[in-house]
Amino acid sequence: MSDDDVARLVRAARRGDAIAMNDLLDALAPYVGRICAPIALDDGPDAVQETLVAVFHGLRSLRDPAALYGWVRAIACREAVRGARRSARAVPADLSTLPQRGDPELAADIGDVLARLSPEHRAVLVLRDVEGFDERTAAELLGLRVGTVKSRLHRARDSFRKAWSS
Repeated sequence: MSDDDVARLVRAARRGDAIAMNDLLDALAPYVGRICAPIALDDGPDAVQETLVAVFHGLRSLRDPAALYGWVRAIACREAVRGARRSARAVPADLSTLPQRGDPELAADIGDVLARLSPEHRAVLVLRDVEGFDERTAAELLGLRVGTVKSRLHRARDSFRKAWSS
């Protein structure tokens, strides 16, 4: 979908066009899923839904249709971390129970290692190493200082390396 098509959908949806809103949310869903899934893990679908609901309710506050993807990305990060935190409270992370080196489960499932990291660490890893954003952009998306993102990224990478090489 071109930028012009997206801008047209945003303007129509803001005017109350239900079909345009539906088309816009359908177009955003895969993008939001790509952001939420690696951060929120099993709660990814819930984070996607919460993000799309927030977009639905807040679209009128979006001033510039060209800023849609950045605005949605910030909402998706926030909702993914929020969902992951809820899950983390229910099940504490334990890096000591990883499969041993050479175990096919370890080679086949990076998600298992990611699941053992805190939601905050997963968020910075996804934004930096999967999405390719710099520390400043990741900090803006997560509402943190750049120094905080750098330290979390260092700890997240260190924890991931240790868990991966166990």
